[in-house]
Amino acid sequence: MTQNAFPTLDSLRAAMTSLPEPDASALAGAEMRNGQLTKPPGALGYLEPLAIWYAGWRGTETPDIAAPQVLIFAGNHGVAAKGVSAFPPEVTAQMVANFRSGGAAVNQLCRTFGAQLDVIALELDRPTQDFTQAPAMTEAELCAALSAGWHAVDPQADVLVTGEMGIGNTTAAAAIATALFGGTAADWTGRGTGLEGAALAAKTKVVADGLLRHPQAKTDPLEALRCLGGRELAAMAGAILRARHLRIPVILDGFICCVAAAVLAELQPGALDHAVAGHVSAEGAHSAVLARLGKRPLLSLDMRLGEGSGAVLAIGVLKGAVACLSGMATFQEAGVAAGA
Repeated sequence: MTQNAFPTLDSLRAAMTSLPEPDASALAGAEMRNGQLTKPPGALGYLEPLAIWYAGWRGTETPDIAAPQVLIFAGNHGVAAKGVSAFPPEVTAQMVANFRSGGAAVNQLCRTFGAQLDVIALELDRPTQDFTQAPAMTEAELCAALSAGWHAVDPQADVLVTGEMGIGNTTAAAAIATALFGGTAADWTGRGTGLEGAALAAKTKVVADGLLRHPQAKTDPLEALRCLGGRELAAMAGAILRARHLRIPVILDGFICCVAAAVLAELQPGALDHAVAGHVSAEGAHSAVLARLGKRPLLSLDMRLGEGSGAVLAIGVLKGAVACLSGMATFQEAGVAAGA
């Protein structure tokens, strides 16, 4: 594609049609191989369908994970001026510097699981608009952010994690979730960086005000993303869509990442068939978003850091599942008598 993968939102909608599907023969081969491995049927629990799922998307019954990619997108939000976070907007740029120097939690996890980490800062000196006053982004700005995500994916990657950094982005994600799934702002607004009491109530009112300002967000997922979202959320959606076109399996991170992905799922049923949930976070509404997406989390460790950290940790689970499928001996290979 050209440098701007999506010159218009109609081009994004076109990219949502005819999405690639997993390789049927690889799925069948992996399922057959799994049934012949030296273990009782189902003894590895959810690791078994997880590995078969991965094999289908990679097109081989004996896959390997050698090149995970982790993308962290950073963006600033005009709505942060409403005091919706315990931290000031300057922290976004400071944390980007920390990621790039290797000092954040996600850096340690990427190193542990052999993942390539790429950090993409999206116009940090130009925050989105305060969505209680105006749409967060113009169509051109949204398309540029979606395109940034699309182009950030390494075609040689064999699993993708998208993470985010952006003061105020749990507020944006809560507003999008309310638009996509209905209910009240209170149903989807959580503590984020640690808000409680009156501060949390004020954040919830900001989300409700955004929905009142942009009623069209309730009927069009892309309008929800444009009017209520942020550049880093849009970029995550663009990257997850690109991964589908490349048949790269995706591990979803926390609340913000899953809401960004939900925009794709609401646009096209089955759009997230290439994605699994890395974990369920301590952010209150994350479990509800996962239920809406029909995703079972691989981990539940009360994490709420963002950065892609929970999903990167889940790379280890996926690697273990894939290693068992591809590396274990079959009963015939091991000379072990199969069960009756």
